[in-house]
Amino acid sequence: MFQVTFSEQAIRELNKLDKLAQLEAVDPISSLKAADLEKPREPLGRFHRGAQTLYRLRAGDHRFYFETQGSTLFVRYILHHNSLEDFLLRNRFPVSETQLVEQHSKFWKYLESLTKKAT
Repeated sequence: MFQVTFSEQAIRELNKLDKLAQLEAVDPISSLKAADLEKPREPLGRFHRGAQTLYRLRAGDHRFYFETQGSTLFVRYILHHNSLEDFLLRNRFPVSETQLVEQHSKFWKYLESLTKKAT
């Protein structure tokens, strides 16, 4: 069994959920074993971002992106599965951590500003 810790972004996302939904979301990651990480199978995946190995775990409507730090799983991000941020991270687009945790509403405001300039 691993100890699970969360980044500030991950905690903020968890706090948006009611208590029961939090428990349901955290259950899959708190149940992971070392053997699961050695040979990941759906809903768990592994990918590399630069020199870093990250794991993705689907839990309901959310995706947990985490790394191992000894006997600890450090959850860097919790993203809703239909979000722009989740799409960018899953498809390995070059985005910084800062860009990733910003709210996607800025993206839509940017698109709206382009539309206004065109008219």
